[in-house]
Parts: sequence; C-alpha cells; structure tokens
Amino acid sequence: MSVVHPRAVEKRLPPRPFAATLGRVADCFPDPPPAMAYRLPPLNTLRLFEAAGRHLSFKLAAEELNLTPSAVSHGIQTLEDWLGVPLFARGHRAITLTAAGHAYLPRVRDALELIAGATEAVPGRRPSGRLAVSVAPSFGLRWLIPRLSRFQARHPDLDVTLDTAHRQVEFPRDDVDVAIRRGRGGWPGVEAVRLVGEDLVPVCAPALAATLASAADLERAILLHVVSVPEDWDAWAALSGAAGLDTRRGLRFDTIHMALEAAVQGLGVAMGRLPIVQPDIDAGRLVPVLGPPRACAAGYWLLSAPDAGRRPAIAAFRRWIGEELAGTAAGDDGDGGNGGVGEARQRPL
Repeated sequence: MSVVHPRAVEKRLPPRPFAATLGRVADCFPDPPPAMAYRLPPLNTLRLFEAAGRHLSFKLAAEELNLTPSAVSHGIQTLEDWLGVPLFARGHRAITLTAAGHAYLPRVRDALELIAGATEAVPGRRPSGRLAVSVAPSFGLRWLIPRLSRFQARHPDLDVTLDTAHRQVEFPRDDVDVAIRRGRGGWPGVEAVRLVGEDLVPVCAPALAATLASAADLERAILLHVVSVPEDWDAWAALSGAAGLDTRRGLRFDTIHMALEAAVQGLGVAMGRLPIVQPDIDAGRLVPVLGPPRACAAGYWLLSAPDAGRRPAIAAFRRWIGEELAGTAAGDDGDGGNGGVGEARQRPL
C-alpha cells in the first residue's frame, strides 16, 4: 500500500475556473435584501391631520370628510402616537398646532397633493367614477341642472356630484374636480377656461313689457335689485345710454332667483343676466325689453387644477358644457357644435 503525500494530490487536481470559484463563494451568501420599504404612518391619518390642521377644528374636518369628530380625534391620536410627538395643543374649546404640527402640515399637504395629482394623471383612464362639480347656485339651478340629464346620457358610468356652497375652492384638497364661477378671470394657481360671456338685459312680465317703449318709461316702473350685485342697473344704464336713470329706487332681494320670480309675478323690472335668464325668456315667462343685451366684462369660467384637463372625466365635462353653451348661443337645445368654450385661458402662476 502506497501513501501519497497530500501535496502530490493537490498538484494532480486540475485548476478550477475562476468563475466557478466565485459561484461557490456566492452560494454561501443570501441574495441582497430588497430596497427598504417606505416607513410611513397610516396614510388615512395624514388626511385627517391635513383637514384638521387647515380648519383648526376636529368638527369641521369631520364634516368635510363625512366622519364623526371622535373618529378624527382618534385618527390624529394614532398619528401622534406613531410619530411620538403631539401635533395639536388641545384646549377647552379650540385646538392649535404645536411647533411640530406647524412644521409637518405643509409637507403633508404637498405630499397628498402629489398623490392626488399622480392618481388623476394615470394614462388611459375612461370617464368613469365620480366627478365633483362646484357651481355657483344661480348657474347651477337655472342653467346646469336642466341640461345635466344629457351629460348623464352620454356618460352613464360617471356619477356627478354638485356642490353649490359659496366658497373658494382649493384643488384638489377640497375634493372638487371642477368649479364654475362668474368673474373676470385672473385666478392664481388654477387653469381657468372662459366658457361664455355675460350680457345684461332688463326683463319683466309680458304685460309690463307692453308698457315700456324706452328707458324713460323705467321711471314709472319698479326696479328689482339683487343685493349681491348692486352695480347691475348702473352698468346697464351706462352701456345703454340711460345715464340719467335713477337706479337707487325699487325692491331688493338677496338672490337672483327671488328677483326674477318677482319679475315673473309682475312686481317690476329685473336686470337679467344671460345665459342665466335664458330659460325664462324661452318659456315666455319673461320678456327682454329696451334694446339688445349689453355685454359686460364678467363671464362664466370653468376652473380646475393645473393640467387636470388631461383627466378623461374633466375633459368630457369641459367638451360637453362647451357644446351646450354653443347651443344656447345659437338658440337651440345645445346638441351640437364645439364652440362656446373661449380661448381665453388663465395659466397657473
């Protein structure tokens, strides 16, 4: 029996390829760990915190989010426990942000807006789901609602929510997709598309209209005013050459609906705004008097967050309302055409 020296064996073994050696070494180590997951608090608590911080009220935040104040309070407590610092100082009847809350709030708000914007800009989304429209009450009641069934027929998978609260909308924080507002443009931080101009025209019941041949005849009539737009009669008088007309007298109402209804009932002459008063004129309840409508500087605008028009639902609504307004201008039911949407556009500042 011969004994072979170990070194002789080592010399007889063929050399291993370098790659194979590396492979054996790599087999001794686990795969590299995946990228570390984001360490985030419960995301819903961030929404609660943003709303409560904006309102400085758990109650108002709860009303906005359709929750109970207790649910908001518990959610924020969960966030504070997760962070390990208080975000609110809770008084007997009020809450205030702590230093940590002041520092945290704007960053949470920016993050939520980024998430909301990214979600709405996902390519290929169809007009479906929910479209939240904030609209001035007069425009909503007298123009939009009578036509809304046509939009629903065209987009049956899209549920529309109307909000007529008098408030400045903050996109997308207020859970509103588009807003219809009367004004002259110039809103900062939003995309504003001019839908239609506004014209002033005196209107009254047919029987009273038969007695009005000139602006001088208004001295014998009762003028009907809307307190929120006290300049209407003066503006019309200046545009129509009736500068000597005493526009201060008459009856005053807090809404245009009341003033127009008073005119329908024969109480006096109201200052109508086209296209708001158009349904009453078409139905024969009111008659325009004393010359053609006078164009004024204000108009109706469709407001949205910058670049929100890429969203299918918003693009569909914008296209439809333009067609409807084009039809109103042409005097039909607004079933065709693609006009009506002006080119004036306020870009975000």
